[in-house]
Amino acid sequence: MNFLKSLYLITLTVCLVSCGSTPEQKAKDLNLVATAKDGQFTLGNSFSFALENKKNHEFSSVSYTFNGQTVSENTEIPLNKLGAYTLEASVVFGDKPVSVKKEIVVLNTETPKVYSYKILNEYPHDITSYTQGLEFYNGSLYESTGQYGESKLRKLDYKTGEVLKNIDLDKAYFGEGLTILNTKLYQLTWRRGTGFVYDVETLEKTGSFKYGQSKEGWGLCNDGSKLYKSDGTDHIWTLNADTQVEEDFIQVYTNKGKIGALNELEWVDGKIYANIYQRNGVAIIDPKTGAVEGVIDFSPLHKLVTQHQNLDVLNGIAFNPETNTLFVTGKDWDKLFEVEILE
Repeated sequence: MNFLKSLYLITLTVCLVSCGSTPEQKAKDLNLVATAKDGQFTLGNSFSFALENKKNHEFSSVSYTFNGQTVSENTEIPLNKLGAYTLEASVVFGDKPVSVKKEIVVLNTETPKVYSYKILNEYPHDITSYTQGLEFYNGSLYESTGQYGESKLRKLDYKTGEVLKNIDLDKAYFGEGLTILNTKLYQLTWRRGTGFVYDVETLEKTGSFKYGQSKEGWGLCNDGSKLYKSDGTDHIWTLNADTQVEEDFIQVYTNKGKIGALNELEWVDGKIYANIYQRNGVAIIDPKTGAVEGVIDFSPLHKLVTQHQNLDVLNGIAFNPETNTLFVTGKDWDKLFEVEILE
């Protein structure tokens, strides 16, 4: 009897070790090995990969994706956009699929240039405006402001600060960025997942839209055909201007890592200028790759405005095509600065 018990325990143990491994347990023995050309996962480079299977587990099939696109093992994969991406192997044991993942972080190859500025003019700005969005259209300045119960949309004479038109948002909404394209003004709100569309001349609301995967509404700009939206992370989302549906995104990175807290956006000569929240600086971004090509240090401007209890950070960028100059201000600042950018 003791012999039979011992034989049963030995058989059970062997079965648990050799044939009792679940697909999930076997997947832990697999490893994706990625090798970059020149050893660097950088923009313009490429990499190849292989699935390491040290214990020689048998599986029915395996397929691979990188950044959601199907790829093949041992082929060169180009790195055309910056950011963090997932290389994934879908391995099937019998009829049970399991996943093996590896993160690939693609960095830029160049350090951002540092720019300064020269003040050309100073104009009055409403000291109670918590500026979120700023943009020129036909010589007038349009501004979106934030804070619950205080958010508004305005058309301004930028030289005098006179309010030409004003729309108060419902108290449930915290106003954010804006942009103007084809006589339509698009305005974001912060955490309600909703944006609004207006007639740019009358500021009459003509529609609304919901966000997709983007977390919140922060900044907005356009390139003449598409909208670009920030959500407070390192992502900038591309939206269809007609449907406002999110179609793609870039991740904003330098040669060191990601740049988060992207806020107000402005399109300037083929680049995206982005306020970095609480940094009093502006990043110059390649809209195709997400590369930060330059940074403008506007921090000294904070001391040139009236210091008061509600004074907040730099936010608000507007390029005036009539003067070919950049205008910047901040949250509850009493000045709007027209500047020339210097390397």
